[in-house]
Amino acid sequence: MPMLDELMPWGVRPLRTGRTWVMAPDAASLIARWDTVVRARGAERDALFGGTRARTPRSAVGQLPGQTTGTGPFAGEDGRCPAPVRMDHGPFDRQWIIPDHRLIDVARPELWRVADGHQVFLVEQGPLPAGTEAPGPAVVVSAQLPDGYSPAGRPGRIRPLYRRPGGAEPNLAPGLPAALGARYGRPVDADAVFAWIVAAARPSASGCRVPLPADPEVWLTGVELGRRLLEIQLRGARGGERPRLPGGRRPYVRAAVPARPGDIGYEPGTETLSLGEGRISPVPAPAWDFRIGGVRVLQLWFERRTAPAAPGTLDAIRPPAWPQEWTSDLLELITVLALLGELAGQQAELSVHHEITELPGVLPPPGSARRPASVLDHPEEGPDGQFALL
Repeated sequence: MPMLDELMPWGVRPLRTGRTWVMAPDAASLIARWDTVVRARGAERDALFGGTRARTPRSAVGQLPGQTTGTGPFAGEDGRCPAPVRMDHGPFDRQWIIPDHRLIDVARPELWRVADGHQVFLVEQGPLPAGTEAPGPAVVVSAQLPDGYSPAGRPGRIRPLYRRPGGAEPNLAPGLPAALGARYGRPVDADAVFAWIVAAARPSASGCRVPLPADPEVWLTGVELGRRLLEIQLRGARGGERPRLPGGRRPYVRAAVPARPGDIGYEPGTETLSLGEGRISPVPAPAWDFRIGGVRVLQLWFERRTAPAAPGTLDAIRPPAWPQEWTSDLLELITVLALLGELAGQQAELSVHHEITELPGVLPPPGSARRPASVLDHPEEGPDGQFALL
């Protein structure tokens, strides 16, 4: 089977924040953390900032594309917090980040440069150790910028669908759609190839692989399945519909989540998810059992919001009680995982169809396809207010 790295050649390694306080499940906590740092002076600010070799309060770096943050050293910052933006922290975990390049060790500006309403990001989960139980899907997708975090702790790749803003220049091996169209006797566009990859990608010890069927009917079946998977994971982005379970199967809050839920659990007999004294049902078993890299998604999502933080750190600045917004996010996440779990069997059936192993003239792709496109639609401010040239 061809490697995903051959079909979508341009891949970027995960972001690296360097300090955990710049990302949080709620925007208000980020603003409060920023204000705490800005009010501090001297050594106290340095300690709260958490300097690394890549970033200190005296680093001067350029703006992230599309943002309007300062470019002088953070040590002199006394302004308001930039508006936090949504970002996926690992698979299916929508959080917020302060989009200030001075606070992020490795922000991957090339990804911010192509993030717009046309873009879709595919995150490859990376190779898994042999024998990993319930590894889950090999790729997940997002309409907002992901950090590329892998629950299994193994670095994968972030692969944008398009190499340029505005949905221009698909991130595919040159000639791939045309070659597949000739094989199947029908037009094949970039969206169809992307949908097939989402449906058929398989994890392996050597990396993500994508079977390509010789049968045109199998191809069409996989593309339609991939489009459904995309619609569910994008949650209404790009003009799609928000995911919903059928009536009678939609999860509801049966008992309010307490201010500080201590643990999370699941009762399969009643399909009830418990968060301390809180109760949500019905929660289909496929949602509770859904795993990425062998890690249960719902459990990890809960632990990120309830794990204790060291006193006196910026990470300890968080909501005093469980916000209602988190409950709404959880209900949507349950719906997404339940719908994806229902389709897992159909995805598995595609793995037996992999007759095409070579595409002469297409694979392997040229080295230029593995590099980001040269994109500069507007001037970008560099360190200390200078304009950057790209």
